[in-house]
Amino acid sequence: MEQLIELLRGGLPAEAVITDPDVTAGYAHDMASFCEAGTPAVVVLPRTVEQVQHVMRTATELRVPVVPQGARSGLSGAANASDGCIVLSLVKMDAILEINPVDRIAVVEPGVVNAVLSRAVAEHGLYYPPDPSSWEQCTIGGNIGTASGGLCCVKYGVTAEYVLGLDVVLADGRLLSTGRSTAKGVAGYDLTRLFVGAEGSLGIVVRAVLALKPQPPQQLALAAEFPSVASAGTAVKEIMAGGHVPSLLELMDRTTLRAVNEMAQMGLPESTEALLLAAFDTPDPAADLAAVGELCKAAGATEVVPAEDFAESELLLQARRLALPALEVLKSATMIDDVCVPRSQLAALLEGTAAIAEKHDLTIGVCAHAGDGNTHPVVCFDPGDQDEAARARASFDEIMALGLELGGTITGEHGVGLLKKEWLARELGPVSLELQRGIKRTFDPLGLLNPGKLF
Repeated sequence: MEQLIELLRGGLPAEAVITDPDVTAGYAHDMASFCEAGTPAVVVLPRTVEQVQHVMRTATELRVPVVPQGARSGLSGAANASDGCIVLSLVKMDAILEINPVDRIAVVEPGVVNAVLSRAVAEHGLYYPPDPSSWEQCTIGGNIGTASGGLCCVKYGVTAEYVLGLDVVLADGRLLSTGRSTAKGVAGYDLTRLFVGAEGSLGIVVRAVLALKPQPPQQLALAAEFPSVASAGTAVKEIMAGGHVPSLLELMDRTTLRAVNEMAQMGLPESTEALLLAAFDTPDPAADLAAVGELCKAAGATEVVPAEDFAESELLLQARRLALPALEVLKSATMIDDVCVPRSQLAALLEGTAAIAEKHDLTIGVCAHAGDGNTHPVVCFDPGDQDEAARARASFDEIMALGLELGGTITGEHGVGLLKKEWLARELGPVSLELQRGIKRTFDPLGLLNPGKLF
């Protein structure tokens, strides 16, 4: 321990090396439940690439594991510390290095907060689309590590589609540059995509080149009430099959609506079984909403209410952003699932989740990025009640199993971390798992980077 601290301080400012156990304990875990967290030996907060390289060289010399972290807003335990590790927090590397309106790129450090980047590029008439619900807190490095999505991904895609190039510090301290700053490029293997979603297990991202889009018009939204999740699912299928391209297509079930009302007094309809929110940022959003409204009515919507203006649209979208925080206050703990299924199977997953909740006598609220089939069933429980906690864990696993049965995946945007390691092996199968473990050994032969995550 003394040798580790001495070597780290040889290449880092004194204030960047934290050993106070009362402080380091705050860096032990992210926001996931049911994930063990160890006790870090030290927390380091580098400000430069060279300082990150020094940390990794020190870790390699002493064979000390390293757990990279952003804002710790993740929901899979991917940022949880292991006993005796170096927690490498990148939040101090928070500079926007370049915004280029001609090439439509931004070059950023990993600690830049998503919302800060979005506002900065907007000043240049540009748009960075990936917008996780935690966008006011989460960092670009964390978004890259978990391949995050967001509310707008139905039209604009997820983080992986916007990462053009990376600078990555490898386990032995070498600096690797991947990708490009150009609009096109196919030279060699796509190592950039390999690091996106790797949860810090292959290297430490210290710089990212991100693609930007022109700022779209303000979006206009509508809310459609449905008497069942099945009818809401039918509406989603008809909207997508009809060739519509909404900028947002989100769903909240009755449990979620009630939770949001209780938290924020927003006056959302609690008698409906499902509320579908659709938005368009097209030149004529009112016409697009009218067409989608007719499809919703044909699918069984009991009421369709278009927003009168952009401000009212923002209120509807704020209600959706509050869904997860609102469900988290129903009980002292939550497990947030992240199952993504084909759009055609969305209703089946929602109905199956309701049956699982009834079977285990639990409150499970569901909000979903309905336009791409990515659901977030939120299991609410009391961790002090051992029986209820066991039922919560069982329901979580049954929802993931259902997602795989329906042709889906165990995680659409939150990542694997510790929470879903067992399920990753089931989804990948033995051949894919063997190859992926081989990739891990190539980049991290000593197994120092975020050990115990993913595999």
